[in-house]
Amino acid sequence: MKLQKGGIIEEKVWLCFLKLCGILLWFFVCTIRFNGTAFLERLRNKRLVFVGDSLNRGQWVSMVCLVEASLSSTHHTSMHNTANASLNIWKVKEYNATIEDYWSPLLVESNSDDPVHHRVVERTVRVNAIEKHAKYWTDADFLVFNTYLWWRRPLMNVLWGTFGEPNGVYKKVEMLRVYEMALRTWSDWLEVHVDRNKTQLFFVSMSPTHERAEEWGAAKGDNCYKETEIITKEGYWGEGSDSKMMQVVENVVEGLKTRGLNVEILNITQLSEYRKEAHPSIYRKQWEPLTQKQIQDPNSYADCIHWCLPGVPDVWNEILYAYIFQQ
Repeated sequence: MKLQKGGIIEEKVWLCFLKLCGILLWFFVCTIRFNGTAFLERLRNKRLVFVGDSLNRGQWVSMVCLVEASLSSTHHTSMHNTANASLNIWKVKEYNATIEDYWSPLLVESNSDDPVHHRVVERTVRVNAIEKHAKYWTDADFLVFNTYLWWRRPLMNVLWGTFGEPNGVYKKVEMLRVYEMALRTWSDWLEVHVDRNKTQLFFVSMSPTHERAEEWGAAKGDNCYKETEIITKEGYWGEGSDSKMMQVVENVVEGLKTRGLNVEILNITQLSEYRKEAHPSIYRKQWEPLTQKQIQDPNSYADCIHWCLPGVPDVWNEILYAYIFQQ
């Protein structure tokens, strides 16, 4: 679908398109139900690799749980990691099948690439560098990408050169432009390295956040904490979901199609927007001890970005499952 530049009109057309996609996806998923045994047969002697941030990691955990639920006590599974713990590999021995997760929150190389120590004040990306990560995906049979959460800031630091190099050039660039440059690098790598006869490619659209309760008519200053009901307003769209970023993804994917490479966009945004009650809120692992001030104000540390499991990511995987089986 091609959109003409037109400000508000363009965005309304785009949102209507997303809404239609959500309806079609729900219909599609309802016609094909997840079958872990059948999925393992499809994965026999193959690799399914999720590449991206912690939201993609949550989808990976969901997929492992969905498939493991179909196994009997006689099956042998293993879990290990490699690449400095960036690559987590779950394997079912009898099928020689692996479901993997690779930590690469911005897809291209960045100073947030360490899977543990990635919280930095100034986020910097090398928009032309991806091989450091991509060498771990090269021979995968199914690749599921995402990248959105880590881009949520007006400006990004861009590095031309390498980290630690004294002659490297740093420049602050408007985020949307950097996002497009990074996805162009990603698409160029796919065009050159992906075996079109072997690998199926997917890109998961942005995962909605529910950090501002006033967006769904609740009190300003609140968020998903204590929410127990879904949003019932048809077509609800939170301000945390950036349709311009989604359009960048679509444009890059359409460009790949003209070069003979198909990437299926898993548009999970609209259908997930309604689920303000589905986040872990205060019931998540805290990496640092809570302060007394935080304890007195649960809104301040509620996680309204990630999702509970079982939960919303299971539906995303049912959509992925349906696409894999219909191709």
